[in-house]
Amino acid sequence: MTDTRVPSRVFPPASEEAEAARHFTQTPQTAHPAYRLAFQDHEFLLREDLRPVRFQLELLKPELLLDEAGIGSTFVFYGSARIPEPDKAQAMVDKATDARSRAIAERLAAKSRYYDVARQLAQLASGTPADTAGRHQFVVCSGGGPSIMEAANRGAQDVGRESVGLNIVLPHEQTPNPYVTPGLSFQFHYFALRKMHFLLRARAVAVFPGGFGTFDEFFELLTLMQTGKVQPIPVLLYGREFWDKVINFEALADEGVIAHKDLKLFHYVETAEEGWEFVCNWWRGDC
Repeated sequence: MTDTRVPSRVFPPASEEAEAARHFTQTPQTAHPAYRLAFQDHEFLLREDLRPVRFQLELLKPELLLDEAGIGSTFVFYGSARIPEPDKAQAMVDKATDARSRAIAERLAAKSRYYDVARQLAQLASGTPADTAGRHQFVVCSGGGPSIMEAANRGAQDVGRESVGLNIVLPHEQTPNPYVTPGLSFQFHYFALRKMHFLLRARAVAVFPGGFGTFDEFFELLTLMQTGKVQPIPVLLYGREFWDKVINFEALADEGVIAHKDLKLFHYVETAEEGWEFVCNWWRGDC
């Protein structure tokens, strides 16, 4: 038996079968949708009762591709899709058509500095060397959209590193920002699976001023850590003036609906250097 070559498989791969299935004799039977291979039948996959399968696919595809890309851990960036980069801030103000819209534009423009902060923080995180197994650590990961998300992916590209973008299908078209690494750019249908992928590899999270989406992601992370579903990780909260204005965390604790110790689940910071130093001190790594 020493000279016998045992094949690694005896069944043809699905890719070959899929290609073969494209070439068949046309008959009433083969023309009917029932004859299609199940995994090539889009109408079948989109049926209401196939939702569990679609859940599994959205969990599995990014997981496999991130693993194949050697992504060991991520540094996740949350924040508004409406804050302009500094060079475009004044143009936003100039487009305002009334006093109310101008006041809002001015407040957004005042937050434009966080675009630069997010970009700088991403540059610092992206400088982390690979581990001894060659896995990339603290890889920048954002929602793949504009503004703070764009700044994060842009910072990684500035220093020649890859970054992840997790886009979501929305009623209004959302395309990936141009700084996401193409092979690490994913699109989701389910918010739940997208949020899971944000946190599966996260070893640090930066939360910048934002709206409903940012609140949703931030509070889910707080809940997971508060309830012990995940181990605590460094959570950087950028813009104390903004957060103190929109949420009274102390009041939640004083009212007894959270514990005062829960206020230690996040850490206020303002600069990229301050935030990165906190992350490094947390993990006691060589940053």
